[in-house]
Amino acid sequence: MVAWAALLVVWVVWGSTYIAIRVGVESIPPLAMAGIRYLIAGAVLLPFALRSGGRAQRRTDRPGLEQWLGTAVVGTMLLAFGNGAVSYSERTLPAGLAALLVASVPIWMVLADRLINGRAIPPVAWAALAIGIGGVAILARPHGHGSVVPVLIVLGGSLSWGTGSILAGRLPTPARPLLGSAMEMLAGGVVLAVLATVTGELGHVDPGQVSGRSWLALLYLIGPGSLLALTCYVIALGRLPTATVSTYAYVNPVVAVGLGALLLGEHLTLASLLGGTVVLISVALLLLKRAPASHSPGDVVSGGPADA
Repeated sequence: MVAWAALLVVWVVWGSTYIAIRVGVESIPPLAMAGIRYLIAGAVLLPFALRSGGRAQRRTDRPGLEQWLGTAVVGTMLLAFGNGAVSYSERTLPAGLAALLVASVPIWMVLADRLINGRAIPPVAWAALAIGIGGVAILARPHGHGSVVPVLIVLGGSLSWGTGSILAGRLPTPARPLLGSAMEMLAGGVVLAVLATVTGELGHVDPGQVSGRSWLALLYLIGPGSLLALTCYVIALGRLPTATVSTYAYVNPVVAVGLGALLLGEHLTLASLLGGTVVLISVALLLLKRAPASHSPGDVVSGGPADA
């Protein structure tokens, strides 16, 4: 019962982070907001993560320079480039459409796994990939939401997220999922802070000009959106079948679209909804086909961007 409750939290909370991002960037620069989110969440999580696991595991699983470098690469690709792209694009892109685009992450993961690890793609998976890419093509066309550039930025971030998730299995990272996630958050947060500085965003952060709803959105992203949902994901992953937990990949976008319509009054075009449905069908086929694959520590964070 606890495991299913944890999975329910992952479904709803990670899906709702797209709404929180959309509200947050109304008055907080996107890269700065994402950097603050992950720096605070990582700093809060790290002390608890260091104490996670058994006594023997805590003795042997002590992150050194190699582990920090490995998690820095993963954190940069997943959080700085992946989530940063979503945050940046949601200044103009509806939260529901962003979520549907991020749902393509498993498609890029399969392709990255083929290129990086040489993992064979069976005919059924190739068919699912073709379906998914067709759905992405439909979504990538502008359908009344302005320039196609934000859409391409989100797709680029999703590609980075999928590739980083595969690299997480090859790079030296902590064996304890919570510890790896905390380190990735800190590393990704630092990169986001640097990007916010280089782009001049930090110079435009004026706490006095930030609306109350944007502050609440940021607090939600730090607390429920990062710390609570991540903990629940680890619980669910440890107690439920991988195929069951992987359902977050196509439940989150549905939650985001529903909440976007309910809370923000978003109305996606029929073409966007059609493209999103095609992508979700493709993702479902891919995840069901690859269900026996084991999770790596990096997968804990890779759930969200869509942990957005």
